[in-house]
Amino acid sequence: MQAIKLYNFPRSGHAHRVELMLSLLQLPVESIFVDLAKGEHKQAQFLAVNPFGQVPAIDDQGVVLADSNAILVYLAQKYGNGRWLPADPVGAANVQRWLSVAAGPIAFGPGRARLITVFGAPYNAEETIAYAHTWLKLIDQELANSTYLVGNQPTIADVAAYSYIAHAPEGNVSLEDYANLRAWLARVEALPGFVGMPRTVAGLQKSA
Repeated sequence: MQAIKLYNFPRSGHAHRVELMLSLLQLPVESIFVDLAKGEHKQAQFLAVNPFGQVPAIDDQGVVLADSNAILVYLAQKYGNGRWLPADPVGAANVQRWLSVAAGPIAFGPGRARLITVFGAPYNAEETIAYAHTWLKLIDQELANSTYLVGNQPTIADVAAYSYIAHAPEGNVSLEDYANLRAWLARVEALPGFVGMPRTVAGLQKSA
């Protein structure tokens, strides 16, 4: 099988979702580094791949796709053998629910908190951290009765949610109070083919 091209920035949680999914599916990958710090994502060469100027994007033998959650759906449907995305209406809807949470509250909570400390983004840290904890508490409650986010088998919902939650402490968002959440993170990390996102020490001193 020809390698799937992944346009990647290793410290992007959105890009890591796709990198993780490709690894879990054991698919061959050609990783193409897009240097966000140098603005390569806004240059003509990359805009020809994704006009929105965002990582990640993939090129699967001429099928070019952007948006991390959309890519997860594609990979699960094409290569997941029915495992990562339920075919039944209720299961599919429940996965979509979590994809929306990953794109909204998780990105704007723990994801944004990490942007402040790691990348110097000009957001209000106190408000962002409070918002993150509101949603982490809710997610922790949901995981009290479920092994994974949608039932007892991992789905792309878990892949979409993992990266920014796992790295929340880098944004001074402690996970200490969320035992169910931490147990879920450990289960995801134990999946065959798991690959992590590079960690940074930013924020860790204050989150302990």
